[in-house]
Amino acid sequence: MPDWIDLTFPLNDQTAIYAEDGYADPPFAATRWSTIAKNRFEVWQLALGTQTGTHIDAPAHFAQGGATIERMQPGDMVGTYQRIDVGTLQATDTAPMWTGASHLFLDARAPHLAPTEALRALIDLPATVWVLAGELRVDHEDPLWLHVTLAQAGKFLAEDLCCAHLGDIPDQGQIATVPLNLTGLSGSPARVLLRG
Repeated sequence: MPDWIDLTFPLNDQTAIYAEDGYADPPFAATRWSTIAKNRFEVWQLALGTQTGTHIDAPAHFAQGGATIERMQPGDMVGTYQRIDVGTLQATDTAPMWTGASHLFLDARAPHLAPTEALRALIDLPATVWVLAGELRVDHEDPLWLHVTLAQAGKFLAEDLCCAHLGDIPDQGQIATVPLNLTGLSGSPARVLLRG
């Protein structure tokens, strides 16, 4: 059986953060809090945003009153995925044949403009967790349309994956999308692991 592929960006002071239109997420910072020499153990203080690096957006990130990250059940974190090549989506309301996977893996590593009708059909599928590889451009006037629509549908979105050495992605396989167990927050940094 193939090894797991880690799609998680390392977290450090070089981690890119979202910054656009005068807004920027908090930067990552790690400060040594205690040392072995002083306290006989080492501890670090972390500062970062809930959407820093590879992360999972809870519905509350874009939907008022939406589920926060702790509402993501353990059964939602691990399971199987079905890969959808965004380049094959047509302006239709017909979703691809669904295999019953727990995660929908959108492969948007190649630049394509995805039609909203096809995405709406995918949102209607029962997958609770979406995983986005690459940057998905949507044929809609609102650049946040997909994020808002997913949040309103109660979906969790894993994004900002490290895909540099990913290669070909099998159409189906096993996946783990594991956030920190934070309470009442709109998202969390996460590990995303894939095995075809």
